[in-house]
Amino acid sequence: MDNSLASYFLGVCQDFKHFGFCVSIIILSSDGSKVVRILRKEACYCRFAPADKSGSIPYILYANWRKSISSKDEVEKIELLDFHSPWADLQERMQSAKGKKPKSNTRKFAIVSRVPTPDSTYYPIPYYGSLFKGNWYNIKRLIGMAKEAKLKNSAPIKYHIEIANRFWDGIFKAEGITDRKKQMDRVVEEKEKIINFLTGMENSGKVLFSTFYISPDGHEQHDVVINKVETEKEGGDWSTDIIEAVNMMCFTMRVHSNLVGSVPGKSQTNNSGSDKRELYTIAQALQKPYHDLLFTVHHIIIRFNGWEGVHPDCPFIMLSTLDENRDAKLVTPNKTEEE
Repeated sequence: MDNSLASYFLGVCQDFKHFGFCVSIIILSSDGSKVVRILRKEACYCRFAPADKSGSIPYILYANWRKSISSKDEVEKIELLDFHSPWADLQERMQSAKGKKPKSNTRKFAIVSRVPTPDSTYYPIPYYGSLFKGNWYNIKRLIGMAKEAKLKNSAPIKYHIEIANRFWDGIFKAEGITDRKKQMDRVVEEKEKIINFLTGMENSGKVLFSTFYISPDGHEQHDVVINKVETEKEGGDWSTDIIEAVNMMCFTMRVHSNLVGSVPGKSQTNNSGSDKRELYTIAQALQKPYHDLLFTVHHIIIRFNGWEGVHPDCPFIMLSTLDENRDAKLVTPNKTEEE
């Protein structure tokens, strides 16, 4: 109960997804007879020590690499079990199979679970690394920056009101206003009347009268002209590009976009319920090889501690159809359907 296995398992899954490897720490009892604790070391803070002549990496270096390291005391040095055969390496160090005194005084070991990749780089390159090599990550960022700039720099004007100077002169003459300050106050008052007339639900359908005359050259000269500015939703110029960028990112993460939310944009291409159920099943099935890699640590613990009849399990949640009279069911290879 002192081991938060749920937090541990979710953490190593996150490391697998983002970095292509995860680091598990097993802590043995003082006499080295059994494993008493399992921990996760965040992959982003783990570094591999230089490999020896045989290609084996002896240590994991764990520290806060986001800041400058001033001394060796800030770096935790953890012995690493062999990449390819951690169980045999642990047995050799502790001599558990021979019943002899352990060779090593160390009771804390690191086990690295690594996603096999086509290349053989020192640190595995996740599949989504193609986003950065192919510039799709930059394209998605530029679209967001362009939409933000357009929204910030645009002025949402609904009406453009044109008023001739003689319109004010006619008001001042009709109302006998000669004081300059009172004239300015009367202009502000008239502008507010026009604005209040145009805005508000209660003013819908009202009529505005304005005067005009014909100039000697035959053109109409209006005292007041109200132009409605046609406004479309700002920032919708890149809807298609956003859909393409999001789908490309989901594709490289090996997740269908409908499983993480609706596709951004005006035109929604959501699948039917049956299609989403099948996509969900396929997505879970693709995770099984990764679960098997993560369970290597659990198999070592179970074997080292001598537990009988214990198996690590990560059941799938299968969405059911209506004819089964339930929403979902658990499917696991360690139990029969009746159980």
